[in-house]
Amino acid sequence: MRLDKYLKEARIIKRRTVANALCDNDKVLVNGVVKKAFYEVSLNDKIVIKYGDNEIIHEVKTLPYERKKK
Repeated sequence: MRLDKYLKEARIIKRRTVANALCDNDKVLVNGVVKKAFYEVSLNDKIVIKYGDNEIIHEVKTLPYERKKK
């Protein structure tokens, strides 16, 4: 699952466009390395988001269910 989509589906960030913008501005680190929005998230990844003055730390335990298009 893409990083920007994971942040939205896991309800860490409310909108995917905001998640995409954070990734483009190098505000999202995965396992200590800056990643872009197209990075494929896997289990046990540690995600750090620098959002304003706050820093959100999240560890991926499960991947959200992906809806399949008809």
